[in-house]
Amino acid sequence: MKNKIHKYDFLVVGAGLIGSIAALALVQKKNKVLVIDKKNNTPIDNRTLAVNANSTDFLKKIGVWNNIKSNPQPINKIVIKDDISTHSLIFEDEIEPMGNVIFNKELFKISRQKLENLKILKTNVNLETNEISPNKNILINGQKYLFKKIIFSIGKNVTTNQRHKSVIFDQQHFSYVGFFKHIKLHNDTAYEFFTSTGPLAVLPAPDINKNKSTFIYSSKKKINKIQLESLIKKKINNSHGKLTFDKSISKFPIVPHITKNNDNFIYIGDSLKSIHPVAGQGWNLGIKDIQTLCKLLDSHSIDAKNFNKIYYSRRILESTIYLTFTSALNYLYESKISLNKRVIDLGFKILKNIKLVRNLFIKQAMGRVNLTD
Repeated sequence: MKNKIHKYDFLVVGAGLIGSIAALALVQKKNKVLVIDKKNNTPIDNRTLAVNANSTDFLKKIGVWNNIKSNPQPINKIVIKDDISTHSLIFEDEIEPMGNVIFNKELFKISRQKLENLKILKTNVNLETNEISPNKNILINGQKYLFKKIIFSIGKNVTTNQRHKSVIFDQQHFSYVGFFKHIKLHNDTAYEFFTSTGPLAVLPAPDINKNKSTFIYSSKKKINKIQLESLIKKKINNSHGKLTFDKSISKFPIVPHITKNNDNFIYIGDSLKSIHPVAGQGWNLGIKDIQTLCKLLDSHSIDAKNFNKIYYSRRILESTIYLTFTSALNYLYESKISLNKRVIDLGFKILKNIKLVRNLFIKQAMGRVNLTD
């Protein structure tokens, strides 16, 4: 049927992790979904992913978590240190792990395979953004499609397209990611060190022997491999023992931004916002985007005129708070102003001594607090 129009509820543009998971969640809610991606190959991403407690529950709900073969590494404790405060902050929950560490590529492979099994993924589709609009015919591989809603999940690439308006807070930072083995066990503990040049996070990596970890260091100051390894050794030599680093270290630009509302599109993940990685929460906020969208479908018709606007209003508050908090935190540590040191020290004392504030911080890190409800 040459003139047949294929009608769908959602088009998801971008088959990365967040886009794929969003599609699976929407299909589970009985929506008709199509996912397109301009690439056919599976990207090679050897990094790990810190999945908080809320995101872990969500991945279990949509049926992907139990397919992970490499035994997710629990994070039972988070230790935060800096060069200003005399005491460390220790966060842990009495009931459950604060999160888990898994490999990006494994979750991606599982999610992509499920899309292929459902026959809802089309690759090598490179549509110009100006060719895509809801409730208008879209030509894909020679066939006509009509979508009620269009979701963009193309990561930070959204900032380079004129049809998507973003407010960019580019501070010329880069993140450095790698792995190392250590003599002592990591004891299911993650570390965050705030240095004067940038934050360093050390996370336990999935490994049966519990003697492998991953790190992410972000800074606007140039640093080479030898300097970075020296910094890491200085910070965790006592807790981890002798370190042996992998040969390769990956480098990625950091472009914090907020995408403005567009009544034609729904933005999720890094397409909606991208934050500085000091809090390790960027990906988990993407899962919250998906959860908000699914919850909205329970109370509003997909055809509701203000559907997109309601979704955006529910997600922009938490996104803005995280962007502001992480950017301010970087400024406080990078700036040499003495007042900043007093502010940081006061923050440490509050989190250490006021149980209510500390518990709220823990629940927020676990994704157990919803700022939009």
